[in-house]
Amino acid sequence: MEIGDWHRLTGSSIGSYLGLVPSESSSGASRVQGGITKTGNSHARRLLIEAAWHHKKAYTPGKTMQQRWALAPAVAAERGDAGNRRLHRSWQRMTAHKKRHTVANTAIARELAGWCWSLATMDT
Repeated sequence: MEIGDWHRLTGSSIGSYLGLVPSESSSGASRVQGGITKTGNSHARRLLIEAAWHHKKAYTPGKTMQQRWALAPAVAAERGDAGNRRLHRSWQRMTAHKKRHTVANTAIARELAGWCWSLATMDT
């Protein structure tokens, strides 16, 4: 219950709500981005950061995950599988671009937040 009402947010605003977007200092034509803002719920942000690290290694759904998906609606299971694969591909892409692991992980956490929002607001 860290987020509250998911419907008051959008997929693009949940990252800023949780403080997973870069800070910015701009004046005239110059624009400098800094570290993440760390606003919002620190517990939810920490959970997303920790969960994002789990998408770094190769994605192979285990027996337990397959059993849980068998109990879930087919649409949710399909979106869950697709989302996990997408997050792992994002890790691979950022590693190929030689992004720092902490920076890549924060970007994955922001993407994970949007994905969680889409699942929470999904019509079943």
